Amino acid sequence: MPKYHAKVFVTLKPSILDPQGRTVERALSHLNHTNVGTVRIGKYIELTLSGERADVEGQLRDITENVLSNPIMEDARWELEELQ
Repeated sequence: MPKYHAKVFVTLKPSILDPQGRTVERALSHLNHTNVGTVRIGKYIELTLSGERADVEGQLRDITENVLSNPIMEDARWELEELQ
């Protein structure tokens, strides 16, 4: 049965305030990194799944939308590659 490595990227939607990103932005400015603009913080998740690709993609879509992210506040995307 094929195995897959999934990478899931979750970020706040542009209209949602990011206080954690703002804190990092201020810290960088205080450390004289004055050329850094807006900072946004997100999540990165890795998973290993096995099964037929179409089934794995459907399962990963469900996991991403219903477990790993909040679609009201966050955007999510994923990458999937077959393991050798």
